[in-house]
Amino acid sequence: MHQIQSIKKASLITAIKTPYTMAGEIDLDTYDKLVEAQIAAGVDGIVVAGTTGEGQLMNWEEHLMLIAHSANKFGDKLLIVGNTGSNNTREAKKATEYGFASGMHCALQINPYYGKTSIAGVKAHLNEVLEIGPAFIYNVPGRTGQDLTPDIIEPLAGHKHFVGMKECAGDERIAHYEAKGIACWSGNDDQAHDSRHNSQSHGVISVASNIIPGLFRQLMDTPNQALNQSLQPLMNWLFCEPNPIAINSALIMTGAVKPVFRLPYVPLSQAQQKEGIELLSQLKESDFVGSTAKLIDETLLKFC
Repeated sequence: MHQIQSIKKASLITAIKTPYTMAGEIDLDTYDKLVEAQIAAGVDGIVVAGTTGEGQLMNWEEHLMLIAHSANKFGDKLLIVGNTGSNNTREAKKATEYGFASGMHCALQINPYYGKTSIAGVKAHLNEVLEIGPAFIYNVPGRTGQDLTPDIIEPLAGHKHFVGMKECAGDERIAHYEAKGIACWSGNDDQAHDSRHNSQSHGVISVASNIIPGLFRQLMDTPNQALNQSLQPLMNWLFCEPNPIAINSALIMTGAVKPVFRLPYVPLSQAQQKEGIELLSQLKESDFVGSTAKLIDETLLKFC
């Protein structure tokens, strides 16, 4: 396990996309190329099998295999954060134990979603999973339906394995936590630059850095409002439908991954793709993963 202070040095963490073969299985060769592009761009870490990586569409064998593969292949080059959270406390604990046994450095944990529990139950759940090893806690009320407010988090922040928050509740919340010495990473790409340089966040756990890792490295390293503003339309486009629909489409459009979707995800419409092509065409090809963006060839699409 990594020391907490070492983990906190990671300012740019990519919630890495999981690519598939044409048969619908996890494509490790393409996955490795995606991760190598992140390393080349100076990214500090990856979240494996998160929402962007479609851990919710994997069985646990696939999920834990990908964490183990990532740790074995890239653990000496990147912080490996395994998404081992669940709305089932027993399941989250077992997955987290296996993840650490496989070599991941840190876990990403979430409060129980869908089958929500009481505030006391949320605290009990998070305390249980924190006992296993270093963890980010992820607050994304739009997906869980329940906000992890400071009165829940502040007592947990003293736990020996608490790394910090992946926080989607905005800059004001991030600034509040950072002023109290609670490390925060923005979960909102469009706010990440200002969170970093105005609200003193520790960094970002990003979707957009899948496709523009080098530009996001610049946003985290140095205040650059001009660059930040120029990228806002692209970042907004990447969330024109629920994540990870647009990032999946974008990486297929640039040829970085094969044209395969696991349902219930389907591609962006042609009109939405055309908007993305226009936005990507404004960048240098060396600034994004893949090559010149094109409309997805519907005759090649596979769904599994």
